[in-house]
Amino acid sequence: MKLLSIETSCDETAFACFEWTSGNEFMILSEQLNSQIDVHKEYGGVYPALAKREHTKNVYPLFIATLVEAQLLKERAEKISIPAELIGQIESILERDHENLERLKKFYETYEIPAVDAIAVTYGPGLEIALWTGFNFARALAVLLDAELVPTNHMEGHIYASLIENIQENQFRLVDPGYPYLSLLISGGHTELIVAEAEHEYTKIGQTLDDAVGEAYDKSARLLGIPYPGGPEISKLAEKYSESTEPLNLKIELPRPMIHSGDYNFSFSGLKTAVRKITEQHTDHSPEFKQALSFELEEAIAEVLIKKSKSAIDGYGPQSFVIGGGVSANSRLRKEFTDLCENQGLNLMLPDRKYTGDNAVMIGIAGYRRLINKKHDPTIDRVVGRLSLENPS
Repeated sequence: MKLLSIETSCDETAFACFEWTSGNEFMILSEQLNSQIDVHKEYGGVYPALAKREHTKNVYPLFIATLVEAQLLKERAEKISIPAELIGQIESILERDHENLERLKKFYETYEIPAVDAIAVTYGPGLEIALWTGFNFARALAVLLDAELVPTNHMEGHIYASLIENIQENQFRLVDPGYPYLSLLISGGHTELIVAEAEHEYTKIGQTLDDAVGEAYDKSARLLGIPYPGGPEISKLAEKYSESTEPLNLKIELPRPMIHSGDYNFSFSGLKTAVRKITEQHTDHSPEFKQALSFELEEAIAEVLIKKSKSAIDGYGPQSFVIGGGVSANSRLRKEFTDLCENQGLNLMLPDRKYTGDNAVMIGIAGYRRLINKKHDPTIDRVVGRLSLENPS
């Protein structure tokens, strides 16, 4: 089975193409990704209207590049006209995206229809203005290619990204995490603790009540004059501080929000406020100051995440601990969670750093598992910006 996947939930336009050889083994025939980081840097974060513009511009070229890399693009011997019935369907879907409507009409007339069985696409959660671009493009493709549409939950994709095992070059399989397992999802927009009782059956036991952990990193970085995305640079500064052989005459203390709340919820807006106050008090933002504050910020975040996670592990007795999302690339957190799980005798599943951020590979895997388990709804015709993982289809 060949499956195409599309991801446009925020500021990454991504495509992937798979060939599945069994229920859990697959080849990645193509991966394509266009990052918008440079576009959004001057705004200190993602500017929704620009994200939509970039997705609209990039989806078709990435679609073609994906087919080329997967060796699925072949020109027709002679051009044909697109049937009126298909024109009517895709015009209805892409009525607000004339640019890609015309591109897909020309595609049908110019190229043979590639042998794609299904199309998985993110329909939430995320920025709705960005989600719509990829979702409607996928719906139109499903019509043109006569393929099954698999609307897919972005956060479920982050979970599956942590279950990928590379067998050999371009050969992969999914690892069985065992059930129940506990999942911590940490990204720019999410901080959630999830218990999976079985495949596709989730219960959210804790979440952030305000800012997500990724927001805490990025907003704190902005206060320090660090360009978007700030999280990776905060991590580098913290590492320099921890490796320094010369003690600094700086004592910085940040709060550990809700660390003793007795539940599994999080709050990081107060941490961001504390960073703002400290940056206002210290007018000289020297390299040493930035390093010390970055180190303390990582300390505070790590302590809260570890404490809550350990409590959830003790409370639910999972078979495995699965961590996913963009913030799971953080070296400090990866070490802390590795130590925690070793002490608990628990299997830890972390994604390859390549798949920590938003990508189409994770969407393709999550969509495929939904497809073969008949847990998807191909009739979904709208995106859901605040889609819950507890009811992802």
